[in-house]
Amino acid sequence: MAAGQATLTDGPIGRQLLLFALPTLGSSVLQSANGSIDSAWVGNLLGEAALAATTNGNLIMFLLTSFVFGFGMAATILVGQAIGAGNIDRARKVVGTAVGAFLPLVTVFAIGGYFLAPHLLNLLGTAPEILELARAYLQIIFVATPALLLQTMLMMTLRGSGDATTPLRFMVMAVVLGAALNPLLILGVGPLPAFGISGSALSLGAANYITLAAMIGYIYAKDLPLRLRGKELAYLRPDPAILKTVVAKGLPIGLQMIVVTSAALTVLRLINSEGVDTTAAYGATQQIWTYVQMPAMALGGAVSAMAAQNIGAGRFDRVSQITRAGILFNFVLTGGLVVLLLIADRLALRVFLSDAADAIGIAEHILKVATWGFLAFGVSQVLFGTVRAAGAVMVPLLILAVSLYPVRLGVIYALRPTLGADAIWISFPVAFVSTMLLAFAYHRWGNWRDTNLTRTASAVPPNGADPRGVISPEPAHA
Repeated sequence: MAAGQATLTDGPIGRQLLLFALPTLGSSVLQSANGSIDSAWVGNLLGEAALAATTNGNLIMFLLTSFVFGFGMAATILVGQAIGAGNIDRARKVVGTAVGAFLPLVTVFAIGGYFLAPHLLNLLGTAPEILELARAYLQIIFVATPALLLQTMLMMTLRGSGDATTPLRFMVMAVVLGAALNPLLILGVGPLPAFGISGSALSLGAANYITLAAMIGYIYAKDLPLRLRGKELAYLRPDPAILKTVVAKGLPIGLQMIVVTSAALTVLRLINSEGVDTTAAYGATQQIWTYVQMPAMALGGAVSAMAAQNIGAGRFDRVSQITRAGILFNFVLTGGLVVLLLIADRLALRVFLSDAADAIGIAEHILKVATWGFLAFGVSQVLFGTVRAAGAVMVPLLILAVSLYPVRLGVIYALRPTLGADAIWISFPVAFVSTMLLAFAYHRWGNWRDTNLTRTASAVPPNGADPRGVISPEPAHA
């Protein structure tokens, strides 16, 4: 087995899943820490108006990066199946195609976003008093986009190969650099000018460009399995068949992110109409919820990576066991965080809203009404991780669209005339439970086990003797 590569196709499933998920969880927590540190510095040094401005800017950024995330997830699944089949060369071709195709795309994306930032904020209905702050923050964030996205894609594909520790190491580096640079660039120290809210975005960009360069150097210094050398550098010229599969799988996954974020932006528009205190409260709540959902996201990613390798190896008997273990761990980890947060909510909120008594009161109420729904969210993530590993991506998209639009927005518009802002907060757990029930129904009775990726994988001997690997260029019918 090559350095940095872990086989996930043999051994005790529960132990393997936990050991693989914990570094992924650590990476996810640290990734979120970038945003939380940013929000904490902005909220405490520049005030709640600046914090509200970052809330608007960060949601737009998440919306615009969703497609690239989808392609990265598709590449991760294909890498996992190739590794499971013992086909390292095919895994390298997937990575080369993904990077070669989408680096130019995200560069154009960053340039366009810089100039379109004011128009995007106007479409969102950003409050006039924070519009200039939000514009300054968002434009610099767009400059950081290529490093952020390429680093994310490389970390995702490394996990697909079974390596969860390398992404963790470099996420630590990014967070430490960001935390150190944030106050220096916001306030100005020594010869450094005070950039204000732009300094927070600058620190994020600088930390991620430095970390990306260091991670690429490490991959080559350690000769990790997914590195490209010599003639393999030609893999950066996208392979049409692999690219077709990445797009066919990645587009629906990216659309899932678009659905989630566009629904969030619709809700944010309603929240903005409730005033700056409510927007700031929601921004602080979002930062805390990011951590509550981290175990579920990490478990979903770990389940997907493990299931993909087992499908590639033809070990379909282990896939259901992996899913059950993921759901059990979700109740332990996510449930523990939900209970802890309900006990220590005010303490957590003061990290982001130190002196804003009105906003803290609103945020406490939001947490009490909605946080429990993340248990259902976690079950959905595990179920979606399993079916995506088999190449089934369309039905999860449809499930999210139904839960977030006719269900969630329907609850808001039906109840808001009588419940006011509480209708917004109630809609969160309602949407989570709806998603979980639909995901369970698809996992139990759907046809995801018969996608063409699983059919192709089942034809490959467990020892990976078939040099073609398990990647089919045709889209699965999910």
